[in-house]
Amino acid sequence: MIFYFSGTGNTRWAAERLAEVTDEQLVYIPDVIKGSCEFNIRRNERIGFVFPVHGWRPPKLVRKFISKLDILWGNDEGNEQQPYVYAVCTAGDSIGKTIEFLAKDLQTIGLQLNAAFSLIMPESYVGLPFMDVDPKEKEERKKAKAREDLMRFEQEIINRKHTTELVKGPIPWFFSGPVGSFFVNCLVTDKRFHVEEDRCIRCGKCAKVCPVHDIEGGKGMMPKWKHQGRSKGQGARSKEGEPCLTCFTCYHHCPTHAIEFGKQTQKKGQYYFKE
Repeated sequence: MIFYFSGTGNTRWAAERLAEVTDEQLVYIPDVIKGSCEFNIRRNERIGFVFPVHGWRPPKLVRKFISKLDILWGNDEGNEQQPYVYAVCTAGDSIGKTIEFLAKDLQTIGLQLNAAFSLIMPESYVGLPFMDVDPKEKEERKKAKAREDLMRFEQEIINRKHTTELVKGPIPWFFSGPVGSFFVNCLVTDKRFHVEEDRCIRCGKCAKVCPVHDIEGGKGMMPKWKHQGRSKGQGARSKEGEPCLTCFTCYHHCPTHAIEFGKQTQKKGQYYFKE
């Protein structure tokens, strides 16, 4: 079974490839997180977690899902040992201590992480002044390299190898620690998103592609973010979705570049995964 989250499509591509070669079920985390999150694992079935790196950490939605996850693996005869557990995370550059965060989260629910891999993919985070999408040539180079790397990772996973292949980058404790905390506490918000009304064609695409259903809108409507808060004064959560993850899926899919994130995204590019 493969649990995954994806915004702009990099991770969806990787998760679908893994599901195809391992012949295991794909579970999209936003579709199930409102439920019991209880899953029965078949004998010899692997458990995979595939997700993008957000702020040099696992996305908040993924961490919340893991805290709710209840894996049942001892029901089948001969299936008393814990399953093989692996992770593949996608990032535009480095991942810091993302996997350490994940491993600790899994330990709290009784799972041991056996293997972990990072896959460098085209950049999609544009919420900081020094970050933008990759130039087209670099984007294509990254995608070509990612195809090669994923093929190698697939064989490691099929053979249940206990290994890691990670691009942590420089001073991982700093980026996943103080910088990651700033990211989670200050930058994961929908309050900075707004629409340039003169450019908006009211196509409804942003609301349709939002993975956590945080945008009210549709064809003929001006989109509005729901401000589903985590604390007093930030709005109430809806039954349909989760708070904004600042994954920029809405921004990248807007056909007229009408969506902006404060002033950070002015004159920046757009990207979502295409083969």
